[in-house]
Amino acid sequence: ENLPPMRDSDVKIQVRACALSWIDTKLLSEMKLKKELLPVGREISGVVLEVGRKVSFFQPDDEVVGILPLDSEESGLCEVILVHEHYLVRKPEKVCWVEAAGTVRDGVRAYTALHYLSQVSPGKTVLVMDGASPFGTIAIQLAQHRGAKIISTAHSLDDKQYLERLRPPVARVIDVSNGKIDVAESCLEETGGLGVDIVLDAGVRFYSTEDESTLKAQLLPHKHDIITLLGVGGHWITTEKNLQLDPPDSHSLFLKGATVSFLNDEIWNLSNIQQGKYLYILLMIRILEDIMEKLSSNIFRPQLDEPIPLYEAKVSMEIVQKNQARKRQVIQF
Repeated sequence: ENLPPMRDSDVKIQVRACALSWIDTKLLSEMKLKKELLPVGREISGVVLEVGRKVSFFQPDDEVVGILPLDSEESGLCEVILVHEHYLVRKPEKVCWVEAAGTVRDGVRAYTALHYLSQVSPGKTVLVMDGASPFGTIAIQLAQHRGAKIISTAHSLDDKQYLERLRPPVARVIDVSNGKIDVAESCLEETGGLGVDIVLDAGVRFYSTEDESTLKAQLLPHKHDIITLLGVGGHWITTEKNLQLDPPDSHSLFLKGATVSFLNDEIWNLSNIQQGKYLYILLMIRILEDIMEKLSSNIFRPQLDEPIPLYEAKVSMEIVQKNQARKRQVIQF
């Protein structure tokens, strides 16, 4: 209702869809960005209404998609929003608003993990934990497009059936819902004892199953299992920000020449130096354009819930923030 003054590099957008993602309040606090009221919804798609006088990439009526920066003062759940042109790319005509907004964040995470942290390539074997999640689905499709062989875990019978229906097919789906399947043993069996080249986890257990009673904890592999199933020169990409490795764990990784990388998809936002900001602009534009191209050519087929009307956004965001949503939640205007 009260837009700030339009700056020279701003693009005024009529928002058509906005995806909801979990807000890392601890990270915001560490970056001194946490405030009493946090903007909700950073992945948007929409139509350009007006451009600032220095904007060179867009003009009115262009269809665009993008991710608002971490320090954005505005919510994507607005009918009209101002965005710096460097956070946007053109949306392909054949990609719908909901798919565009609902894919960009998972696409950036997948590229960060499989291109910049591990460089997936033909012939590699990739284990994607919880492959039926929105992020897991895009990671599988990107790895397959790069020629990799995929192994994935399923957290339920529905997840298992979904993964088995994917085309191209996943080499092996490991159903961990009953807690009786040994993930490390299954991966070593699938790879002839060589181990996997890249592991993309969805969280790990630090202790034995008896010490962690929650169902979610029981679905996660133990850190020793992941180290065991890694091949020589393997890459472990972890989403666990508090991962603790004991000396025996480090020694096992050393013997294999394996590496551990931490997947933080906000790294593109966290550089304070000018060179870093310029690098962010170049890489993010290239990544977002590639995500849209793959979405347009059906290489990416995202896991999206039915479009949600704006009046249900509050309830949907509460579900997202509690990590209870199994499909990507997208608000449609």
